[in-house]
Amino acid sequence: MNQKQKKVLIRILSAAALMILLGFLPLTGAVRLGLYLVPYLVIGYDILLKAFKGIRNRQVFDENFLMAVATVGAFLLGEYTEGAAVMLFYQIGELFQSYAVGKSRRNISQLMDIRPDYANVEGAAGLEQVDPDEVEVGTVIVVQPGEKIPIDGIVVEGTAALNTSALTGESLPREVEAGQEVISGCINMTGVLKIRTTREFGESTVSKILDLVENASSKKSRSEQFISRFARYYTPAVCYGALALAVAPPLTGLLLGSAPQWGVWVYRALTFLVISCPCALVISIPLSFFAGIGGASRAGVLVKGSNYLEALAQTKYVVFDKTGTLTRGVFEVVDIHHNAMEEAHLLECAALAESFSSHPISRSLRQAYGRPVDQSRVAEVEELGGSGVTAKVDGVAVAVGNDKLMGRLGIQAVSCRQVGTVVHVAVDGAYAGHILISDVVKPTSAQAVRELKKAGVRKTVMLTGDAERVARQVAQELGVDEFHSELLPADKVDQVERLLEAKGGKEKLAFVGDGINDAPVLSRADIGIAMGALGSDAAIEAADVVLMDDDPLKIVTAIRIARKCLRIVYENIYFAIGIKLACLLLGAMGIANMWVAIFADVGVMVLAVLNAIRVLFAKKL
Repeated sequence: MNQKQKKVLIRILSAAALMILLGFLPLTGAVRLGLYLVPYLVIGYDILLKAFKGIRNRQVFDENFLMAVATVGAFLLGEYTEGAAVMLFYQIGELFQSYAVGKSRRNISQLMDIRPDYANVEGAAGLEQVDPDEVEVGTVIVVQPGEKIPIDGIVVEGTAALNTSALTGESLPREVEAGQEVISGCINMTGVLKIRTTREFGESTVSKILDLVENASSKKSRSEQFISRFARYYTPAVCYGALALAVAPPLTGLLLGSAPQWGVWVYRALTFLVISCPCALVISIPLSFFAGIGGASRAGVLVKGSNYLEALAQTKYVVFDKTGTLTRGVFEVVDIHHNAMEEAHLLECAALAESFSSHPISRSLRQAYGRPVDQSRVAEVEELGGSGVTAKVDGVAVAVGNDKLMGRLGIQAVSCRQVGTVVHVAVDGAYAGHILISDVVKPTSAQAVRELKKAGVRKTVMLTGDAERVARQVAQELGVDEFHSELLPADKVDQVERLLEAKGGKEKLAFVGDGINDAPVLSRADIGIAMGALGSDAAIEAADVVLMDDDPLKIVTAIRIARKCLRIVYENIYFAIGIKLACLLLGAMGIANMWVAIFADVGVMVLAVLNAIRVLFAKKL
């Protein structure tokens, strides 16, 4: 609780104590009025002041004006206890709302508390702590265990495990060593790192993420825009309605020759004003979206605005890019077939022969070999473009490549029925077997597709530039409803256009890609989701929703949070409007008094706010 909230609490307690004391005293007349004005002004002076300023600035119709008119009117009718009580409970509701919003902001600030306070730079007297804004590109900074990496850069010395949970929502540490890129916002858990900065602080990942979260509330959803328009017309309407309720029935009574009962109808009008205060809607709806964005951030899902959160909740079509989204996007050795020698020896020969090549397939062979490659064992290396490599390994001729290479050497290759890139190996002029290399499906991709269908997504589609048979196998393995292969970036846009035309009007289509090669499609879809965007500027800029790691299940988490948020928004709208309409009718009929009005205003607001902050605790997959 901050200082301002503490002051309000003291005023509430003081006013409540005075009112309880006055309730036991036998007071009448001007003395009673004067004494009840003390707790009323203690608790309500700021509301009266805001109402006066609103009138002076010609912005009359707001909740402060409603409270001021209702409570002053109650005092004029001699209902001192009820007039002071209305102001007291209104302030209690405002304090609760302020505390709830503050708590939500603190939760988000804590989970996004990744902004570093300083950077360590080596100077003549040792390490010096400087403002990260003052560090130039190319400067070597030192990050010790327990410190945050302040600026993006490349490790030049040291090894360490990094905690990326503030960015990804996951606690699994990431191991880094010299030569690897690191991004700001991660916490160094072990070891001392020396990092050469590659960006200025203002352009680093941490700054962009914080800017994204801080500005998310500026992009309003349709529900928030509706509430703003609703309040703009609703408040003047109920003020004029209350005036009509106070004047019309008594005048009608006079015309009909009966007693006008001005006091009764003015009291009903004042009760009507208290009930009609739109606090529950005006406060709880933006708070619901704010809490939704915060809950998503805690799960490693950055949503650029409540309008995108609303669109995400209405998603019924999910279109995936394949490489890097559903698959890892890197080649790996998945099997060895028809080998005439031990698998380990075959892999060793292939890795040594390919040790001088920078091709992705060569790197995958060396990675599968899993040991340092002794290039002194390799001689007479010849790389044949589009075919493969020939070399002498320990004095023995080794050929590694495709069907063309085997044909050129006059060696009969054995075909492979499985899908992937086939690397044939010949040793000493004889066929030794082939190695199957493939882009491996992520372990959670199939589960993500299943969970999306459980969540009500009607169709899942996969788009890829790969060959048809590769795409078909991945699609069947994952269970996607539809796939399209051998596509260029422009073809992917065309496919998304076709799906947009076919879907329902209110249903939304989300495209999920890596945010780097898929910027045109991300922009064209109803909502673009960038995966694995940790450190990717293009992803953060192009997408509407950014998933900070490469787990496809985060898509389901994002949709689940968005739907829970929207469900709570509609719950609050229906609940608040329903209760208020019922109480307004009862107030106009004289059945509801000021105490019912207090519940209809403060009680509904408190319940709506409590409901709204539930979004912060949405379940993660």
